[in-house]
Amino acid sequence: MFIPRYVILFSGHMVDAPDRPTPRFPPSKVPLAAQAIADSLDAIGADARDLALTQGAAGGDLLFAEACLARGVQLQLMLPLPEPEFIRRSILSSADGEAWRARYEAVRARLQAAPQVLPDDPAAHHAAAASVFERCNEWLLGTAFANGEEKVRFICLWDGGGGDGPGGTRHMLEEVQRHHGLVDWIDLRALQDPQGS
Repeated sequence: MFIPRYVILFSGHMVDAPDRPTPRFPPSKVPLAAQAIADSLDAIGADARDLALTQGAAGGDLLFAEACLARGVQLQLMLPLPEPEFIRRSILSSADGEAWRARYEAVRARLQAAPQVLPDDPAAHHAAAASVFERCNEWLLGTAFANGEEKVRFICLWDGGGGDGPGGTRHMLEEVQRHHGLVDWIDLRALQDPQGS
Protein backbone atom coordinates (compact mmCIF):
# COMPACT_ATOMS: atom_id res chain seq x y z
CA MET A 1 0.00 0.00 0.00
CA PHE A 2 1.35 3.39 -1.05
CA ILE A 3 1.71 5.83 1.86
CA PRO A 4 2.58 9.27 0.48
CA ARG A 5 5.13 11.58 2.01
CA TYR A 6 3.08 14.61 0.90
CA VAL A 7 -0.37 14.91 -0.59
CA ILE A 8 -0.22 17.79 -3.05
CA LEU A 9 -3.67 19.22 -3.64
CA PHE A 10 -4.29 21.63 -6.49
CA SER A 11 -7.07 23.99 -7.49
CA GLY A 12 -6.84 26.71 -10.08
CA HIS A 13 -8.68 28.70 -12.67
CA MET A 14 -9.58 27.28 -16.03
CA VAL A 15 -8.06 29.03 -19.00
CA ASP A 16 -10.51 31.67 -20.22
CA ALA A 17 -13.29 30.76 -22.60
CA PRO A 18 -13.12 32.70 -25.88
CA ASP A 19 -16.17 34.78 -24.93
CA ARG A 20 -15.17 35.58 -21.33
CA PRO A 21 -16.04 39.29 -20.88
CA THR A 22 -13.29 40.08 -18.35
CA PRO A 23 -10.01 38.19 -18.84
CA ARG A 24 -8.83 36.20 -15.82
CA PHE A 25 -6.55 33.49 -17.19
CA PRO A 26 -5.93 34.36 -20.85
CA PRO A 27 -4.14 31.74 -22.99
CA SER A 28 -1.10 34.03 -23.19
CA LYS A 29 -0.46 33.40 -19.48
CA VAL A 30 -0.41 29.61 -19.80
CA PRO A 31 3.40 29.30 -20.12
CA LEU A 32 3.91 31.63 -17.14
CA ALA A 33 1.44 29.64 -15.04
CA ALA A 34 3.08 26.36 -16.07
CA GLN A 35 6.46 27.65 -14.91
CA ALA A 36 5.06 28.95 -11.63
CA ILE A 37 3.41 25.59 -10.90
CA ALA A 38 6.65 23.76 -11.75
CA ASP A 39 8.54 26.08 -9.40
CA SER A 40 6.04 25.37 -6.59
CA LEU A 41 6.48 21.62 -7.02
CA ASP A 42 10.25 21.95 -7.10
CA ALA A 43 10.17 24.04 -3.91
CA ILE A 44 8.74 21.07 -2.00
CA GLY A 45 10.89 18.53 -3.84
CA ALA A 46 7.87 16.75 -5.32
CA ASP A 47 8.71 13.26 -6.55
CA ALA A 48 7.54 9.64 -6.65
CA ARG A 49 7.07 9.60 -2.87
CA ASP A 50 4.14 12.00 -3.18
CA LEU A 51 0.49 11.84 -4.22
CA ALA A 52 -1.15 14.62 -6.27
CA LEU A 53 -4.88 15.29 -6.45
CA THR A 54 -6.78 17.59 -8.82
CA GLN A 55 -9.78 17.60 -11.14
CA GLY A 56 -8.20 17.89 -14.59
CA ALA A 57 -9.86 20.93 -16.16
CA ALA A 58 -8.27 22.94 -18.98
CA GLY A 59 -5.84 25.43 -17.47
CA GLY A 60 -4.33 25.16 -14.01
CA ASP A 61 -5.41 21.56 -13.31
CA LEU A 62 -3.83 20.14 -16.44
CA LEU A 63 -0.68 22.24 -16.09
CA PHE A 64 -0.33 20.86 -12.56
CA ALA A 65 -1.01 17.31 -13.75
CA GLU A 66 1.64 17.56 -16.47
CA ALA A 67 4.20 18.96 -14.04
CA CYS A 68 3.49 16.20 -11.52
CA LEU A 69 3.88 13.45 -14.09
CA ALA A 70 7.16 15.00 -15.25
CA ARG A 71 8.45 14.59 -11.68
CA GLY A 72 7.17 11.06 -11.15
CA VAL A 73 4.50 12.14 -8.66
CA GLN A 74 1.60 9.69 -8.37
CA LEU A 75 -1.37 11.56 -9.82
CA GLN A 76 -5.07 10.92 -9.24
CA LEU A 77 -7.67 12.86 -11.20
CA MET A 78 -10.98 13.27 -9.36
CA LEU A 79 -13.76 14.44 -11.65
CA PRO A 80 -16.95 16.20 -10.53
CA LEU A 81 -18.89 14.80 -13.49
CA PRO A 82 -18.83 11.69 -15.68
CA GLU A 83 -15.86 11.99 -18.01
CA PRO A 84 -17.70 12.87 -21.26
CA GLU A 85 -19.64 15.66 -19.55
CA PHE A 86 -16.55 16.86 -17.70
CA ILE A 87 -14.64 17.09 -20.98
CA ARG A 88 -17.49 19.05 -22.57
CA ARG A 89 -17.94 21.49 -19.67
CA SER A 90 -14.42 21.85 -18.27
CA ILE A 91 -12.14 21.30 -21.24
CA LEU A 92 -13.82 21.93 -24.59
CA SER A 93 -15.46 25.14 -23.34
CA SER A 94 -12.07 26.83 -22.96
CA ALA A 95 -10.00 28.65 -25.55
CA ASP A 96 -8.19 26.05 -27.69
CA GLY A 97 -10.51 23.38 -26.30
CA GLU A 98 -9.41 20.65 -28.70
CA ALA A 99 -5.76 21.22 -27.83
CA TRP A 100 -6.62 20.98 -24.13
CA ARG A 101 -8.56 17.77 -24.76
CA ALA A 102 -5.43 16.30 -26.37
CA ARG A 103 -3.43 17.32 -23.30
CA TYR A 104 -6.05 15.74 -21.03
CA GLU A 105 -5.91 12.48 -23.01
CA ALA A 106 -2.10 12.49 -22.84
CA VAL A 107 -2.24 12.91 -19.06
CA ARG A 108 -4.93 10.25 -18.75
CA ALA A 109 -2.83 7.76 -20.73
CA ARG A 110 -0.02 8.07 -18.17
CA LEU A 111 -2.14 7.61 -15.03
CA GLN A 112 -1.60 4.54 -12.88
CA ALA A 113 -5.31 4.59 -12.01
CA ALA A 114 -8.23 5.81 -14.13
CA PRO A 115 -9.85 9.12 -13.19
CA GLN A 116 -12.35 8.75 -10.37
CA VAL A 117 -15.80 10.29 -10.70
CA LEU A 118 -17.62 11.98 -7.83
CA PRO A 119 -20.05 9.45 -6.33
CA ASP A 120 -23.70 10.21 -6.85
CA ASP A 121 -25.48 11.86 -3.92
CA PRO A 122 -29.28 11.59 -4.23
CA ALA A 123 -29.67 14.11 -1.41
CA ALA A 124 -27.95 16.73 -3.56
CA HIS A 125 -30.26 16.35 -6.56
CA HIS A 126 -32.51 19.19 -5.45
CA ALA A 127 -29.58 21.62 -5.50
CA ALA A 128 -28.24 23.45 -8.53
CA ALA A 129 -26.15 21.36 -10.90
CA ALA A 130 -23.14 23.60 -10.21
CA SER A 131 -23.03 22.22 -6.66
CA VAL A 132 -21.20 19.16 -8.00
CA PHE A 133 -18.08 21.33 -8.17
CA GLU A 134 -18.39 22.27 -4.50
CA ARG A 135 -19.01 18.63 -3.59
CA CYS A 136 -15.94 17.66 -5.63
CA ASN A 137 -13.87 20.19 -3.67
CA GLU A 138 -15.03 18.56 -0.45
CA TRP A 139 -14.21 15.13 -1.87
CA LEU A 140 -10.72 16.23 -2.86
CA LEU A 141 -10.17 17.80 0.55
CA GLY A 142 -11.45 14.75 2.38
CA THR A 143 -9.20 12.46 0.35
CA ALA A 144 -6.18 14.66 0.97
CA PHE A 145 -6.71 15.12 4.70
CA ALA A 146 -7.46 11.41 5.20
CA ASN A 147 -3.71 10.88 4.68
CA GLY A 148 -2.95 13.22 7.59
CA GLU A 149 -3.40 16.98 7.75
CA GLU A 150 0.32 17.48 8.27
CA LYS A 151 1.04 15.93 4.85
CA VAL A 152 -1.18 18.24 2.80
CA ARG A 153 0.44 20.86 0.58
CA PHE A 154 -2.08 23.00 -1.31
CA ILE A 155 -1.09 24.84 -4.48
CA CYS A 156 -3.60 27.22 -6.00
CA LEU A 157 -3.58 29.31 -9.16
CA TRP A 158 -5.98 32.10 -8.27
CA ASP A 159 -6.65 35.75 -9.04
CA GLY A 160 -7.86 36.55 -5.52
CA GLY A 161 -11.46 37.07 -6.56
CA GLY A 162 -14.67 35.11 -6.38
CA GLY A 163 -15.43 32.21 -8.65
CA ASP A 164 -17.93 31.85 -11.47
CA GLY A 165 -20.04 29.60 -9.26
CA PRO A 166 -19.94 27.28 -6.25
CA GLY A 167 -16.89 25.15 -5.71
CA GLY A 168 -14.18 27.42 -7.06
CA THR A 169 -10.61 27.93 -5.99
CA ARG A 170 -11.55 30.41 -3.27
CA HIS A 171 -13.75 27.77 -1.62
CA MET A 172 -10.93 25.23 -1.67
CA LEU A 173 -8.43 27.73 -0.28
CA GLU A 174 -10.72 28.68 2.60
CA GLU A 175 -11.30 25.03 3.47
CA VAL A 176 -7.58 24.23 3.46
CA GLN A 177 -6.91 27.24 5.69
CA ARG A 178 -9.69 26.12 8.03
CA HIS A 179 -7.81 22.81 8.43
CA HIS A 180 -4.51 24.69 8.93
CA GLY A 181 -3.06 23.24 5.72
CA LEU A 182 -0.02 24.77 4.05
CA VAL A 183 -0.95 27.02 1.11
CA ASP A 184 1.15 28.12 -1.87
CA TRP A 185 -0.86 30.78 -3.71
CA ILE A 186 0.22 31.56 -7.26
CA ASP A 187 -1.42 34.92 -7.92
CA LEU A 188 -2.53 35.08 -11.54
CA ARG A 189 -2.50 38.87 -11.41
CA ALA A 190 1.22 38.84 -10.62
CA LEU A 191 2.12 36.72 -13.63
CA GLN A 192 3.38 39.23 -16.16
CA ASP A 193 1.53 38.75 -19.41
CA PRO A 194 3.92 39.20 -22.34
CA GLN A 195 1.03 40.31 -24.55
CA GLY A 196 -0.23 42.82 -22.00
CA SER A 197 -3.77 41.45 -21.82
